[in-house]
Amino acid sequence: MVEIYLVRHGKTMFNTIGRAQGWSDTPLTAEGERGVVELGLGFKEKGLKFDRAYSSDSGRTIQTMGLILEYSDNQNIPYKMDKRIREWCFGSFDGGYDGELFDGVLPIVFDEKDWRASGKFPTDEELARAIYEVDTAGWAETWEELSGRIMSGFTDMAAESEAAGAKNIVVVSHGMTIGSYVKMLQPDKERPYNLDNGSVTHLRFENGKFEVGEIGSMAYRKLGAEMMENAKTD
Repeated sequence: MVEIYLVRHGKTMFNTIGRAQGWSDTPLTAEGERGVVELGLGFKEKGLKFDRAYSSDSGRTIQTMGLILEYSDNQNIPYKMDKRIREWCFGSFDGGYDGELFDGVLPIVFDEKDWRASGKFPTDEELARAIYEVDTAGWAETWEELSGRIMSGFTDMAAESEAAGAKNIVVVSHGMTIGSYVKMLQPDKERPYNLDNGSVTHLRFENGKFEVGEIGSMAYRKLGAEMMENAKTD
């Protein structure tokens, strides 16, 4: 069995100012770096030794992984990047303000002026189709493309790790990608939204099958934050 610690990257510049990051990229802020250091220290305190590491090829996940491995004392393990676990691509809205896309264009597509406030969230498939329809650059993915690359990316990482005899692996990906993936694994349950930066979703993989554990846990970060606070007072 492979224990998978799936992490959302640390807080970035675009996260802070409310821009849809997608395939565009910004670095972690000082606050974001601190949050990932907390996470790494929390992993270390719990004695987690990782056998392998994976991330998307986006700069923010690479930066996050570097800090995790350093502060959890897990340097010098095999580490691969895979573009299949990138964030959703928002096409011509990549880098634009969240409000322009989620409160401006998409409500028109769904004919719902206040769809977020109403709680009538579209499915991922509906949302992907809407983004694809309004994208003027031709960059956005169909749901089939998006869901296919997410599923194959995570499955291949887990299968490769299982074949190598790995027990614990750490994977850094993105908020919407992680939420979509969890929903695909649990189609009969609600999709997780608003996963925090530096949160951990726990999965298990054995013989080609995934099991979903705790979703979006902040326990490791909180533990690391306590360690940092105690170190200041010692």
